[in-house]
Amino acid sequence: MPVEQALERLLALADAAPIEGTEQVPLADAEGRVLAMALVAGLDLPPWPNSAMDGYAMRLSDWQGEPLPVSQRIFAGHAPAPLQPGTCARIFTGAPLPEGADCVEMQENAEVLADQRVRFLAPLKVGQNVRPQGQETRAGETVLDKGTRLGPIELGLAASLGCARLEVVRRVRVAVLSTGDELVEPGLPLGPGQIYNSNRRLLASWLQRLGCEVVDVGILADDLELTRQCLAGLGDVDLILSTGGVSVGEADYLGIALREAGELALWKLAIKPGKPLTFGHYRGVPVIGLPGNPASTLVTFGLLTRPYLLRRQGVQAVTPLQFSVPAGFDWPKAGTRREYLRGRIEQGQARIYKNQSSGVLRSAAWAEGLVEVREGQTPHCGDSVQFIPLSELLG
Repeated sequence: MPVEQALERLLALADAAPIEGTEQVPLADAEGRVLAMALVAGLDLPPWPNSAMDGYAMRLSDWQGEPLPVSQRIFAGHAPAPLQPGTCARIFTGAPLPEGADCVEMQENAEVLADQRVRFLAPLKVGQNVRPQGQETRAGETVLDKGTRLGPIELGLAASLGCARLEVVRRVRVAVLSTGDELVEPGLPLGPGQIYNSNRRLLASWLQRLGCEVVDVGILADDLELTRQCLAGLGDVDLILSTGGVSVGEADYLGIALREAGELALWKLAIKPGKPLTFGHYRGVPVIGLPGNPASTLVTFGLLTRPYLLRRQGVQAVTPLQFSVPAGFDWPKAGTRREYLRGRIEQGQARIYKNQSSGVLRSAAWAEGLVEVREGQTPHCGDSVQFIPLSELLG
């Protein structure tokens, strides 16, 4: 199945199972969350005309080129008196414009004379260096749409409108399962044929960045009855996410237990690394089974599971930014699957890690992004390839 088709299917399934329920959270706790309702401005921003410069406010029609006396000083956060006719006001950046003033001259273009009057050295015009009321937004205007992911900029905008709390989609509860007697948690001694479980930490950290609540199930032993008990005790979750895949082999106890109370389909994807991917349901709960090799887990979660989770929260723009860059490598053998090579940009070209094995997570730690090589293509040094920054996928 082509990558685009797999993503289209997953997003359709996500649209059919949106996360229900919202909560109000303080701005300090809203990082990474998704707006459950549009943010509408409750006031004009700025709420009054103010100065964009340190300088002098005046009414242009009062000035015929002569020096003007200073009638008041206006600091940000202070309410000014109306401007006296035939005078100017010393004003500072962000301070409200006094009633009657219609322009501001920056202090660099003004000269204070010995009698404290101010001579203006350049032509002036109405509205100069003035931020008008409502320049950014007007009361009643939608400033952030429903489904917006909240980052520092969005939270700053909400704060500028006086919002202390925001209505957000409740957290997605994701149960993370790892399968196999070969897996051992870090800190414990390794036995014969065993390896440390890296996928659990990779996915748990990534899910938390996406605003999800992680239900950490740990490692499932290769035992059917224990697997049944574990699944039955998951509680209320929105997604079961496994690594190691859910195959059709006789030792696939997780797949057997899931199929007993649900249905699963194995998708063979035209993607490398990460050919096998499973989707289905267990007692009505969606299930995604990712391949077990670390680089395969990374690629399939980033390109397929991440957009699925975001879409379930109501986010519409789930496609990561990518851009063209010259290849700094030769790829002489065309493949039948789309390949995502771990690479980074050096001197304006995409360089790839020397070992692209699906079991090598170090390649992703070295990399800055994924270099896409499409099916049937053999890019050479200087040819254009697509680059997806890891920062686009991890956030």
